[in-house]
Amino acid sequence: MKKILLLGGSAQQVIAIETAKRLGYYTVLCDYLPDNPGQYAADRFYLASTTDKALMLKIAREEKVDGVVAYASDPAAPTAAYVSEQLGLHTNPFRSVEILCNKDLFRNFLHENGFCAPNSAGYTDVETALRETDRFHLPVIVKPVDSSGSKGATVLYDWDGFAAALDFAFSFSRDHRVVVEEFIEKDHPYLIGGDLFVWDGKIIMWGLMNCHRDTRVNPLVPVGKSYPPQLKEQNMLAVKQTLQNMVDKLHIRCGAMNVELVVDKSGNVWPIDVGPRNGGNMIPELLSSIFGVNVVEMTILAAMGETPNTEISEAIPYYATHNLHSDRNGIFSHVEFSEEIKPYVIRKSIYKKAGDPVEYFDNAAKALGIVFFKFDSGETMQRMLSDIYQHISVILQ
Repeated sequence: MKKILLLGGSAQQVIAIETAKRLGYYTVLCDYLPDNPGQYAADRFYLASTTDKALMLKIAREEKVDGVVAYASDPAAPTAAYVSEQLGLHTNPFRSVEILCNKDLFRNFLHENGFCAPNSAGYTDVETALRETDRFHLPVIVKPVDSSGSKGATVLYDWDGFAAALDFAFSFSRDHRVVVEEFIEKDHPYLIGGDLFVWDGKIIMWGLMNCHRDTRVNPLVPVGKSYPPQLKEQNMLAVKQTLQNMVDKLHIRCGAMNVELVVDKSGNVWPIDVGPRNGGNMIPELLSSIFGVNVVEMTILAAMGETPNTEISEAIPYYATHNLHSDRNGIFSHVEFSEEIKPYVIRKSIYKKAGDPVEYFDNAAKALGIVFFKFDSGETMQRMLSDIYQHISVILQ
């Protein structure tokens, strides 16, 4: 029986373990959290940090694994590529993955290869950054170089909160590095994001969607997706050309890529983040419904060096998700849905039970669950999502 090493066993990563088992693989899981739910699904579990490359390589060798997956995990993605490269397994180049997972390296790559990239600089201390405000035009965004889910990120429209924003960003950086960059104004209603899937160096699935935000809590943190994306046809063509060009230059061979980007009013494409992994917040499950394929299965097979299903169906429109969250701390009671929105709800995944603590939603890790919708038209979808907090209420005790 072939073995697969899975890096991360959170609630959202259990589906990767279960899918690998269904495909007939022996599953070896590593996670540094002793209470991770994945350990109860995997065949073997190691309580170990997935960012410890040497330790992961040692475990992979001892277990004689045939593939490595860091499902929906930016921190573990370089480890997966490193271990796979060392063992001669199917993977993307470690150096390319490392570039994509570090925001300062990624910005340098964009500049050096002719892509649109905001004026930016990386820092390892607060004092140096505070001395260099004159090199930027406001607004700017301050964020850790090595985090995802908008953890530690702040947009500044003046310099008054710069020191606090830097401290906040450093608190989320494992490598104690942050990046400051100019904020790009977009020519479309929503940030564009989602997952691509690459096979044999070509993007075969374009899972680009509208990224919804809740300005009441944090305008940077995603609170849902909707499909199709609201992009002009010529802008979508430019986006596809840009992303395929990036895949070519980085020699990406296979697997999922989670992307965020904007197109400015001149039609220029500005990549914001490109992660060499599946997206969180159950994006693969949403895209599986839209494109008629099993994206998680494709990810597992690609990592094992086997050919996934590459027959991508024509996209089905008017799907969406909403990430349940709270604008205050408290104790969870239940979720209420309006009668108007109930007919469009096709799936609910609620992480909390009555009595569980709830935290103010300032990063994606504090989501309380995810609701999936299938709407009958674009007009209905827009109307419901634009007024979502009148239709869905998180009730605290």
